[in-house]
Amino acid sequence: MKNKINYIQGDATEPVGPGLKIIIHICNDIGAWGAGFVLALSKKWAEPEAQYKALEKRTLGDVHFIRVDENTIVANMIAQEGIGPDSEGRPPIRYTALKKALYQVDYYAWHEHNASIHMPRIGCGLAGGSWELVEELIQDTVECPVTVYDL
Repeated sequence: MKNKINYIQGDATEPVGPGLKIIIHICNDIGAWGAGFVLALSKKWAEPEAQYKALEKRTLGDVHFIRVDENTIVANMIAQEGIGPDSEGRPPIRYTALKKALYQVDYYAWHEHNASIHMPRIGCGLAGGSWELVEELIQDTVECPVTVYDL
């Protein structure tokens, strides 16, 4: 069953629609925060960065949920190994870790909070991923409503 993804023009840090909204994005496993979508997050809320940097260990596939206001939660998904291509030239995105994280986010959003998921095109900037592969993962793992924001 493929989940329909809603694509809109806008800022993923300003999610639209009713109810609780979960903004998801990909973080690396080495504690580096300071480029890409996280800059927009940090400009709006301090807590996602602070909690990410406070982690003693960042394990691929893990998700950390941070409530930033009454109707918004940010999900830091650890799905990027390092910050650049590995020794074989592979981009840092790890699709297996992303799939594991998406399952966790979907359960948290859909089954525990009746929330919707909002995101930029995760994994396709600094993480070097393919949107076609990321989109397929989302469609195959996520049941709740998903909105993707293109600036």
